[in-house]
Amino acid sequence: MESKPLLIRNTKESYGDSFKADLFEQYKHYVESAEKISERRVSANNYLLTVNAFLVTLYSLVAASKYKSWWSVLVPVAGFLVSLNWHRIITSYRDLNTVKFGVIHELEQHMPAALYDYEWKMAEKGKGKAYHPLSHLERWVPIIFMILYLLLGVIGFIG
Repeated sequence: MESKPLLIRNTKESYGDSFKADLFEQYKHYVESAEKISERRVSANNYLLTVNAFLVTLYSLVAASKYKSWWSVLVPVAGFLVSLNWHRIITSYRDLNTVKFGVIHELEQHMPAALYDYEWKMAEKGKGKAYHPLSHLERWVPIIFMILYLLLGVIGFIG
């Protein structure tokens, strides 16, 4: 069985006088990287929502035209696959941020204040009334699109 890796590998004595300052700089950069993950997730969501809006619009145009044939099935299949990948991307970003904030909480054990850890406990770890993580809601958006595309695909196939 593999042991848990060490987060802090040096002591002030073995590292030198800049230990605390360097640790704090690493902490700041790491927090920034967690924030960038959240920004990338929002950008991906906006992009994929736009792609889905385009596909639904395209389906509407195809359904209203005389060129229904295979487009009535192809567009929903493409939309379903886009939405499935969107759901996987949201889950991946959520899992990555969970790990990142675990590292931040562990780093905060070596800081004067553990702000993120304290905030997470005040938010009842996302399980209470104080806070509900957005990822719980945002994961439903691509699922709703997948259901819509299944219905559109069936309608397109039957029609």
